[in-house]
Amino acid sequence: MSLTQDLEKILETVLPTDPSFQRIEQAMIDGCICDTRRYALEGSKEAFLFSAMRLLALPDNGHTRLIPNDSISVLPLRFVSVGTVVQLTDTALETTAPRGELIAVNGIPLGQIEAAAEKFLAGTRQRKRVIGPILLAWPYALAHLGFSSKENTTEYRVKDENGQITDLKVENGHTVPASMLYPRNEHGKADPAWEPERFVEIKDWQGLGLSILLPSFFDPSESALPKAISGAAEHVSTCSNKKLLIDVRGNTGGDFLQTMPLIDAISENASRQVVVLVDKFTFSAAIVFVAILKHRLGRRLKLIGEEMGDGLMFFAEGGLLDLPISGAVVRYSSAFHDWENGTSNETTPAEIARQMVPAGKLNLDWEWVVRSTAGNAQGAFYQQVLKSLND
Repeated sequence: MSLTQDLEKILETVLPTDPSFQRIEQAMIDGCICDTRRYALEGSKEAFLFSAMRLLALPDNGHTRLIPNDSISVLPLRFVSVGTVVQLTDTALETTAPRGELIAVNGIPLGQIEAAAEKFLAGTRQRKRVIGPILLAWPYALAHLGFSSKENTTEYRVKDENGQITDLKVENGHTVPASMLYPRNEHGKADPAWEPERFVEIKDWQGLGLSILLPSFFDPSESALPKAISGAAEHVSTCSNKKLLIDVRGNTGGDFLQTMPLIDAISENASRQVVVLVDKFTFSAAIVFVAILKHRLGRRLKLIGEEMGDGLMFFAEGGLLDLPISGAVVRYSSAFHDWENGTSNETTPAEIARQMVPAGKLNLDWEWVVRSTAGNAQGAFYQQVLKSLND
């Protein structure tokens, strides 16, 4: 059993199928394949995975990448991109560490490490900031990028909310399976095991309007999401005079076609004001949801938050490929989406092409990064945003 079997799976399934590779010079692809094959023949699993990450990141397409989470071990620290910084949000193995902003690793400023890691990460700048923090806890990645310490430890400098600086040293052998702290589908919540309790949460803020939280469009049961969306659509239709706040922060996508009844209900009232909250974790089908709403509502829709995890032109669909020897997973694409200009091509599935609209650029009306994720703080934030619509 050799890692070359994993590489062959990538070469047989991903490269011929995924149209995003058509934009890349063959010489670059061949160079990366050569490196990956060398590590596979050596049997160096981590080196193989890291070079495969580089290969699959070549098209800079967020839906095409190697996901190493199920096959590597990391130091027992969870790092998450929050706003413009990376924060230590959780630990494992009874590791005690202050929560706060990561300043440096082994004395190297974080920005320098992020710049070196960029070519191993797929997608836009914001997408790289979503999937990149796992590298900060992966000793092999730090070593390969040239940032390991001379001792067999890794030292992190963390600043808490009071500005207190702590230096935290972790033994490199003191690791846990990465999937314990870094979910394959990174949602950005402090708790890695977070899953949405329900697909829709509606709250009526008396006199201000309704808030609708949509945490995910991914529904393995294939029945709970349509039911929740149908209920939300009904609620929105019966409160046609109320302003709406829609929160798709942290929504990494799923099936946007299931959300069309809610989009229709929101669009019914020609004078309704709508605000949509987005962040870097808003991805894939969640971005499409926003794009269709923006096309329908025009200036009546205000976009608040931070730049999303992808642009409106991307390659998606495709599927997941399990690599049996290394245990990693490859996400690959098969179809072109252009929601900026509303154009499709022969790779775009017919049911998606039928919904395709020219949404233009999804520029933020108001940049706002929320630091606290506490429930009551969220409620206060919702009210503040809804009040601002009245100003």
